[in-house]
Amino acid sequence: MGKLVVGVSVVCTAAVVCGVAVLLMKRRMKNSGEWGKVEALLKDFEEKCATPMGKLKQVADAMTVEMHAGLASEGGSKLKMLISYVDNLPTGDEEGLFYALDLGGTNFRVMRVQLGGNEKRIVKHEVKEVSIPQNVMAGSSSEVLFDFIATALAEFVATEGDDFHLPPGRQRELGFTFSFPVKQLSIASGTLIKWTKGFSIEDVVGQDVVGELAKAMERAGLDVRVAALVNDTVGTLAGGRYNNPDVIAAVILGTGTNAAYVERAHAIPKWHGLLPKSGEMVINMEWGNFLSSHLPVTEYDQNLDVESLNPGEQIYEKMISGMYLGEILRRVLCRMAKEASLFGDYVPSKLKIPFILRTPDMAAMHHDESADLKVVGNKLKDILEVPNSTLKMRKIVVELCDIITSRGARLSAAGIVGILKKLGKDTLKDGENQRSVIAVDGALFERYTKFRNCLEETMKELLGDTADSIVIELSNDGSGVGAALLAASHSQYTDLEES
Repeated sequence: MGKLVVGVSVVCTAAVVCGVAVLLMKRRMKNSGEWGKVEALLKDFEEKCATPMGKLKQVADAMTVEMHAGLASEGGSKLKMLISYVDNLPTGDEEGLFYALDLGGTNFRVMRVQLGGNEKRIVKHEVKEVSIPQNVMAGSSSEVLFDFIATALAEFVATEGDDFHLPPGRQRELGFTFSFPVKQLSIASGTLIKWTKGFSIEDVVGQDVVGELAKAMERAGLDVRVAALVNDTVGTLAGGRYNNPDVIAAVILGTGTNAAYVERAHAIPKWHGLLPKSGEMVINMEWGNFLSSHLPVTEYDQNLDVESLNPGEQIYEKMISGMYLGEILRRVLCRMAKEASLFGDYVPSKLKIPFILRTPDMAAMHHDESADLKVVGNKLKDILEVPNSTLKMRKIVVELCDIITSRGARLSAAGIVGILKKLGKDTLKDGENQRSVIAVDGALFERYTKFRNCLEETMKELLGDTADSIVIELSNDGSGVGAALLAASHSQYTDLEES
């Protein structure tokens, strides 16, 4: 009986070992099959996001065509090509004390700048950031919002020190950066078309935003004249031109994206009814709304657009700006988790939350150069609650970051080349040695190094021999300081000073 028991025991042990081996073999086969699906999805996504030179040149050409169409007739293009009424850019000669308001999100900034003319330039510059309460952003009355802004401005003006000097008998003047869709009526007036960025105050839509601010400042006991109403991109262009006379255009590459450029007066059709004093006019392109059949739109982009607050609009922005790059990454990872078990036998619940992956987190993972991609692992754990990611998983995440970022940067470069083509600056002319500078502002360009490097390299590829004459220049805080500078260049006292 003892021998029989031992024999049975041996047989059972062998059966268990065999069973475990079979299970391990099946798991390996399953994992191998699932990983094949991950790699197939990755390859498919990479192919659909491809931006070869031929495609980028088509995008650049399409941008140029749309610029012409938008200028030729109102509503003639997805590009709005808005007349900014800025026909007098800063020269560096500006002097005096000027204020600026920069409203474009949940925070707004108030600042003052003391200008000292060509020799002293910006003598002193002070800024205060103010957070806007949610009930003010989405309140029922525009009075509440503008009174809040005017009160903050009044408190800031009250702290004006001895380093700032307003000439006797002069009124304080203000540049107002208002980063929402506006139909500009003059350099210092414009009606709000619609709110974006979480604002929803209906009674100010269609109203002159400068008029609303002026009434609020009067209620606050402030004697300040709004000398210029500008978009943030136009402000960046003004700030760039002040520091460098070769600046011909400005691009915002941050949470959102836009571009503005200096157009020759003769290129603006007569229907606009404008005769720029200086022979040139700044055009606010609103290029985030650019659309072309040449854009490499994937199903992830299409789904993001359909589920967005503005479906069918801002397609270019949704492919290249900081608000959306992290979200595109989340959508691809989510599909890989569901269809190919990227993170094992479960889909992380956090991965299903829209916009949980922010572009700064994506940049941190993309910039990770550690051997074990530790930063990627920590981000997956902290944000998506993936406790034990493998190196293989992390490498996939980095590859996706590279695909998404490269596409965005290369499309941005193509858009800039489209502007250069419109201005005839994309090729060198005989005997010409003129630099053209593009002022760029925005955290995406400033802080996402791989995005910036890719954009600059793509510009060189697209421009060839002309690349040496084109400079991409970071313009820090251009929108705020630019508004103050435009207040100076459009001051009511300018003609008096010149006489």
